[in-house]
Amino acid sequence: MNNHYDTTIAAISTAMSNAGIGIVRMSGCDAFDIADRVYKGKKNKKLSQQQSHTIHYGYITDRGKEIDEVLVMIMRSPHSYTGEDTIEINCHGGVYIVKKILELLIENGARPAQPGEFTKRAFLNGRLDLSQAEAVGDLIVSQNEYALQSSINQLKGSIKNKINNIRKEIIYHTAFIETALDDPEHISVDEYGEELESVVRKLRNDIEKLLRTCDDGRLIKEGIQTVILGKPNAGKSSLLNVLLGQDKAIVTEIAGTTRDVLEEHINLQGISLNIMDTAGIRDTKDVVEKIGVEKAKSHADKADLIIYVIDASTELDENDYEILSLIKGKPSIILLNKSDLDMIVTKEKVQEAYFASNPAKKSGEPIPIIEISAKNKQGIDELEEKLKDMFFEGNLSFNDEIYITNIRHKTALQDAYNALERVTESIDAGMPEDFYSIDLMDAYESLGSITGETIGEDLVNEIFSKFCMGK
Repeated sequence: MNNHYDTTIAAISTAMSNAGIGIVRMSGCDAFDIADRVYKGKKNKKLSQQQSHTIHYGYITDRGKEIDEVLVMIMRSPHSYTGEDTIEINCHGGVYIVKKILELLIENGARPAQPGEFTKRAFLNGRLDLSQAEAVGDLIVSQNEYALQSSINQLKGSIKNKINNIRKEIIYHTAFIETALDDPEHISVDEYGEELESVVRKLRNDIEKLLRTCDDGRLIKEGIQTVILGKPNAGKSSLLNVLLGQDKAIVTEIAGTTRDVLEEHINLQGISLNIMDTAGIRDTKDVVEKIGVEKAKSHADKADLIIYVIDASTELDENDYEILSLIKGKPSIILLNKSDLDMIVTKEKVQEAYFASNPAKKSGEPIPIIEISAKNKQGIDELEEKLKDMFFEGNLSFNDEIYITNIRHKTALQDAYNALERVTESIDAGMPEDFYSIDLMDAYESLGSITGETIGEDLVNEIFSKFCMGK
């Protein structure tokens, strides 16, 4: 594709803090002309006369005055990230220096890049499809190993390739129907509905498989919404501090110390937990504590995971039975804390109490129960392994599996699935063949919105506006 812009953009592509190096990136049709005005190399060589994908040592100058000693990488169109002539200036990483170099490029004809504009140009110039461009943004903000690997997999084209294969199948059969309707004397569609129904069934299964990964995809990208429940003084805040590796939550022997929700982000063996320490659940007349208890129950209702902490050194009471009722139907782990003391509450007692509170669960799998000591940091490794087993069956593979992590992709896949369902309904109802092609094209268009082939300019602008500056 030809370049979509006649302007040259520039931006700082590294974090704005004092560092060893900083990078100022410039892309566009005038990149080399602008670079020649500010760069001074050995024997006065011009960057515009050098070969692509080479690095050059020299100085950035302002009206003959040397500003900084630099290495400049040059990449010629179309073999660059954006598909345009691109210059990357590697300078010393002081905030003032990189800002000064950016200002100098702008003075000489570049304009400041908008957030995500380099990647947007890569998309518009055909270097990336939209799913790959979005993966770039996800890669930058990834907070755990799984999110990182998922983004890399998508950047390599895992979603693009799968979607394109489905679209090719759809457009082939759409074209056949349209051709047959235009030339019925030479092309027959007799009994074609039966053949098409088989094809559509396979395509629906392919899309359904992708849709089934959406929940795991959300957890990979956003983290597991985790709520710690328990009675006052069970050790909830101590557990949070152990998981964080620092004392964030106040821990005292006074029951009811935690009255509000404390939210933190934790990374355990590549799994992200958005974890909330809540007020101890008990019947109380304290107005403020009561609000905290209601908040705890509300967050528990929306959680992906509940970690229920029990003080194993004291007997279960009516508050424990209430909490056991709260966690029914929710992925949960019960921790018997204070296992370093004499344990009054055993795993068997908790299982009995759980089944008593949830009679429908008696025939189901036992709830995971782990003995820990938050004080002595015992049992935490077992908790981390159990989390991996519960949410990702112990492991995630990014070789062949595709995980849908983007809500926009999920919506488009669901729309395509619904359109293919309508094709099946039309076939079963014996409708004319032109009805098939209408819904086939709806599916084709919906899937095209994932890769960016059928998407409006406003949505493109919205997607790239969420990127960081310089990317």
